[in-house]
Amino acid sequence: MEQKPTRDGFGEGLLALGKTHPNVVALSGDLEDSARAIWFKQQYPDRFFSVGIAEQDMIGTAAGLAMAGKIPFACSFSQFVTGKALEQLRLAVCYQRLNVKIAGSHGGLSVGADGATAEALEEFPHMRALPFMTVIVPCDALEAKKATLASADYPGPVFLRLGRAPQAIMTKPDDRFTIGRATVLRAGEDMTFVACGLMVTHALQAAELLAKEGVSARVINLHTLKPLDAATLLAAAKETGAIVTAEEHTVIGGLGSAVAEVLVQTHPVPMRFVGIQDRFGTSGDPAELLKAFHLMPEDLAAAARDVLRLKQSVS
Repeated sequence: MEQKPTRDGFGEGLLALGKTHPNVVALSGDLEDSARAIWFKQQYPDRFFSVGIAEQDMIGTAAGLAMAGKIPFACSFSQFVTGKALEQLRLAVCYQRLNVKIAGSHGGLSVGADGATAEALEEFPHMRALPFMTVIVPCDALEAKKATLASADYPGPVFLRLGRAPQAIMTKPDDRFTIGRATVLRAGEDMTFVACGLMVTHALQAAELLAKEGVSARVINLHTLKPLDAATLLAAAKETGAIVTAEEHTVIGGLGSAVAEVLVQTHPVPMRFVGIQDRFGTSGDPAELLKAFHLMPEDLAAAARDVLRLKQSVS
C-alpha cells in the first residue's frame, strides 16, 4: 500500500489551486519546505510571502490579504501556528470571519525526533473553540489534497491539521470528500470506531482483528471535527450501541470530547477514548512513539473489547 505524508497532499492541493484560483496566495513562517508550500512558491513566486520566524505576523498579514480579496493559505508547524498565533487567529481572523486558511503541519507524534516542543498534541480544543473556525484532520495524503481544494471554496477560516510521517493511503481518487460530512469506511453492528488522521488506518486494522473474534466493528472517518457530522454519529450510537474514539492528540478536548458532547445530549452510549493522555510528547521514531503512547491497532481493539463489556453490563 502506497504511503505518503498528509503534508504532501496539502502541497499538491495548494499547487493545483494556484492554477485554478488566481486569488489564492500562500504564506509561511520560514517553514515552506516542511509544510510543502515550497512547491507553490517555486511555481508562483509572486503569490508567495515569507514572513520569517514570526507566526503572529504571518496570521496578521494573511488577515490583511483576505480583506483585500485574496484566499491566503498560511503554513507552519501546527504547534507554532496554533500556539504562538492564537490571539491573532482569534481576533484578526475569526472575530472578523475572514477567509483565511491555516495549514498546521507536523501535527501529532509524527514529528518524531524534534520532540515535545514541536509535537502539536493540543490543537483541537484551541481551534474548535474559536467561533467560525472549521477544523479538518485528513486521514491520508489523497484526502488532504481534496480537503485543501475544498477549503479554498469554503467560506470563512479553515484549519487543516497535517502530519509529517508517511502513512498509508486508504482512500480512492473517486471517493467523495465533503467538509462536515463523515465517511463510513466499514460497516459494523456491534460497536463503532470514530477516528481521524492516521488513526483511521489503525481503526480499520483494529476492526480486522476484532472480526477474527466475531465482532462486527463499524469504522467512521471523522475528518471534520467542526462542523461535526452529528447525524452519522447519532446513527452509529443507535445502531451499534458502543463507541471508541481514536486520535493522535490529547484525549482532553479532542475528537473524543467532541463526539461525546454530541452523544451525551442525543443518545448516550458506552464510550472509550484512545489518544494521548495528560502528558507531553517526546523524541523518538514516529512508529515507536505510536507504540509507546498506546495508539496501535491492538490498543484500539482492547478498548473495543472493554466498551463491549460495558455495553453488555448496561443493556
